[in-house]
Amino acid sequence: MPFYQPNPQLTTLAEQALADTWAQFPDLKPDRIALTWIVYDRPIPVNTGGAITADELWKYPVRGFNHRGGERIYPASTAKLFYLLAIHEWLEQGMATPSAELDRAIRDMIIDSSNDATSLVVDTLTGTTSGPELSSGPFTTWQAQRNLINRYYQSLGWAELESININQKTWSDGPYGRERAFVGEMRENRNMLTTDAIARLMHSIVGGAAVSGDRSSQMMQLLHRDLNLAVVTPDSGEENQLDGFLGAGLPPESQIWSKAGWTSQVRHDVAYIELVDRQPYLLIVFTEVTDRSQNRQILPFISDRIVTAMSQV
Repeated sequence: MPFYQPNPQLTTLAEQALADTWAQFPDLKPDRIALTWIVYDRPIPVNTGGAITADELWKYPVRGFNHRGGERIYPASTAKLFYLLAIHEWLEQGMATPSAELDRAIRDMIIDSSNDATSLVVDTLTGTTSGPELSSGPFTTWQAQRNLINRYYQSLGWAELESININQKTWSDGPYGRERAFVGEMRENRNMLTTDAIARLMHSIVGGAAVSGDRSSQMMQLLHRDLNLAVVTPDSGEENQLDGFLGAGLPPESQIWSKAGWTSQVRHDVAYIELVDRQPYLLIVFTEVTDRSQNRQILPFISDRIVTAMSQV
């Protein structure tokens, strides 16, 4: 069972939003989208600036809905959320050394979705580096080190994380050398996440329970997006992580904290959203669509439908 409580009202509203989406985008089949939607009722336990403890957060019941929320899907750059939380845990425990260069990489990994910055963060987390292929013994050791991130998330004991894999770097042109061998001949070892797993991770960050209240706040600062950028720079493509994503379907006075992920075949977004005079919510949407002209329209459309649904919650 997920950490949230399934709710009949949210189910009705979400299923209508999905039906509208499939009617608008008939090429988006039901098995090519996954969605998790969490609504925070009052008293709102999240984005409190550390006003409640982690133990208190997990006692608050939250309502939710998912469509294929437990389905393993290639996450693209939404995986960087997991590296973000992990590097803060390593820094908090003294397992990584703070530096201006590491700070720069963490920032660029989230704000700009830089794959080069992510490479440094993953190297720091695991003590591994990319490079030529390795012989059997050293490669076995290298793989064990790279799986430190998986072992950390399994140690949390969250049911939503049991099926995930989060041991690969993110790439622009693709892996080479030992990285190509590690991902597997058929890429069977590539990163895989579920929208429910990301929902729980984001819930912990937004709720101030990720590592510590202070570190959760630092993560939130990096995740905050200025909706004005989608208006001022509408031709910036994916780089602002708003235009063509969930933020583009929001009223302009809304607030959003998000991390997008995209390739030629997938388009995803993870967002905590605050609307004016309505409850805040988490919305995680993964889509697998190969038509680039269409897939930039799908996430804003879904976001708009959920905004409409929130007026009835």
